[in-house]
Amino acid sequence: MHNALLKLLGLFTLAGGFFLGWLWLDMQSFLNRPMKIPDTSFTYTVEPGATLYAVAQDLHQANILSRPYYLVWEAKRQAVANRIKAGEYEIRPGTTPLTFLQMLIDGRVVQYAVTFIEGWTFDEVTKALATHPKLTHTLQEQDRKTIMMHLGHPEMDAEGMFYPDTYLFSTGTPDTEILKRAFDQMQEKLERAWQARDADLPYRSSYDALIMASLIEKETAKPEERPDIAGVFVRRLKRGMLLQTDPTVVYALGKQFDGNLKRNDLLIDNPYNTYRFMGLPPTPIAMTSESSIHAALHPAAGETLYFVAKGDGSHHFSATIEEHDRAVSQYQIKPAKKAWNE
Repeated sequence: MHNALLKLLGLFTLAGGFFLGWLWLDMQSFLNRPMKIPDTSFTYTVEPGATLYAVAQDLHQANILSRPYYLVWEAKRQAVANRIKAGEYEIRPGTTPLTFLQMLIDGRVVQYAVTFIEGWTFDEVTKALATHPKLTHTLQEQDRKTIMMHLGHPEMDAEGMFYPDTYLFSTGTPDTEILKRAFDQMQEKLERAWQARDADLPYRSSYDALIMASLIEKETAKPEERPDIAGVFVRRLKRGMLLQTDPTVVYALGKQFDGNLKRNDLLIDNPYNTYRFMGLPPTPIAMTSESSIHAALHPAAGETLYFVAKGDGSHHFSATIEEHDRAVSQYQIKPAKKAWNE
């Protein structure tokens, strides 16, 4: 009787071993087999505080994870069940439960992008943030001073203080976080460039250089011309000449500008009007690229004091007013008369 009992117990133990072995193999097979994802992808959001069990059950209800308990068991075996991160996840075809678990642990959430373009004003920056559906909007109906106060810099004007770039973020990110990253990046690039600047520049601080860079940015879209533009502006500042740059007047006009700069516009009483007021305008007039900052701090040498648009995106540079007048006639007055006659 005793021997029979031992044999029976041995059989149960063996059967149990076989079952556990089969269960282990089945779980490993399941965990390494692609989930049932639609042809494109499946987006799932892990809410803050959600458990892995709840996530697995949701995917089971969506007919994506047929054996949710296997995912939970594996996470507990690895002691990572409490390490999953909230956020929006894109589960693509071919993703296995094991891969998905690692995604949750790593926090590989869906990344969205917002792009700030060189030459944009701060109004255009805030519009891009306000219209992005994946950001959390906190800046609506706030003026620039309040925005800068939220960023910890109430003494600064917002114009030109943010670096033009593409910024990646996860859904629900506050718009202020994007601005902070853009502000910090601009400060880093500006200060590094300032430390390597040429000698004998007419700037009191790196902020003056940033203002100059914004003028260069708006004057030309050709990077190779930017040092020449900078050279003209720097020489004019040193000689006490007015900068007389059209983009500052356009900035001063704001929404009143209709796309056609008129002679009377050059007479407006506004500190940004460099046809009337000496020196740099009070603030930058746009976001500046790294190449414009570099040009402002490393202007091209020479004698040129004037430049005029040639109509093809480039400029003609002149050292004397007589040469400049001839260039204006050649590239602007004559083409305008020809177009009018046609």
